[in-house]
Amino acid sequence: MDERTLVVVRGAGDLATGTIVKLVKCGYAVIALETEAPAAIRRTVAFSEAIYTGKQQVEDMCGVCAQTLQEAYALAMQGMPAILVDPEGESARQLHPAAVVDAILAKRNLGTERTMAPFTVALGPGFTAGRDVDVVIETKRGHDLGRLIYEGEAAANTGIPGMIAGYGAERVIHAPAAGVLRVCAQIGDMVEKDSVIAVIEPECETEGRGCASKKPEAVPVHASLTGLLRGLIRDGYPVTAGMKIADIDPRAEEYDNCFKISDKARCIAGGVLEALLHAGVMP
Repeated sequence: MDERTLVVVRGAGDLATGTIVKLVKCGYAVIALETEAPAAIRRTVAFSEAIYTGKQQVEDMCGVCAQTLQEAYALAMQGMPAILVDPEGESARQLHPAAVVDAILAKRNLGTERTMAPFTVALGPGFTAGRDVDVVIETKRGHDLGRLIYEGEAAANTGIPGMIAGYGAERVIHAPAAGVLRVCAQIGDMVEKDSVIAVIEPECETEGRGCASKKPEAVPVHASLTGLLRGLIRDGYPVTAGMKIADIDPRAEEYDNCFKISDKARCIAGGVLEALLHAGVMP
């Protein structure tokens, strides 16, 4: 088995997965670090789901949840993306990778430092190139998407999703209340505006042996428009009020896109690959 160049990616959501797939196909060994309870919306194209299921197939590649650092390393060297629970990113220092890519997309730095690897990259706002990491990749849709930034920061987060078929903010659904999400629809379903796609079971506020005699009513989550349910957080996930929980694509003919890496993810992945090659981090 040939020794591959190791890259550690912090995060394994849908945008991070685009980068992971790109790097593995180009010959890098990749270990992705995730939280114990990932909250991916586009779960069908996110390796983070492997934390729950053990394995996650995304297009023609399978990501595997590793139980130990040694197992993760062995999988990565075999050309298989390994997903490891490590929200703090401590494994990056132990693994001594050639590069670390922060793909958490938290809009802020959750602990990534240039000292983690000889070369560091971060996706999106919250990082300053030349201080926090070596290179920042622009993640805002538009002319600069995927651009490499060697000095300064990416565009600030506007909180407004990119436009698809004339819809922007309407495409994204946020939790109307806190509680446990119970889904009534599946990713890929065609949903009608105002139909119920999930309900949120509020947590009981009564302390002691149990709840009050009358159980709080579940809060319905309505589809914001008619279209394909492209993303929906997993059933049973504890959500907070205002948390992003679903994504609708108004284009009924784009069913296959519910199960494919997005154009945005592929563009960003190309930026990461360019950054690595430009820095001399060869596969």
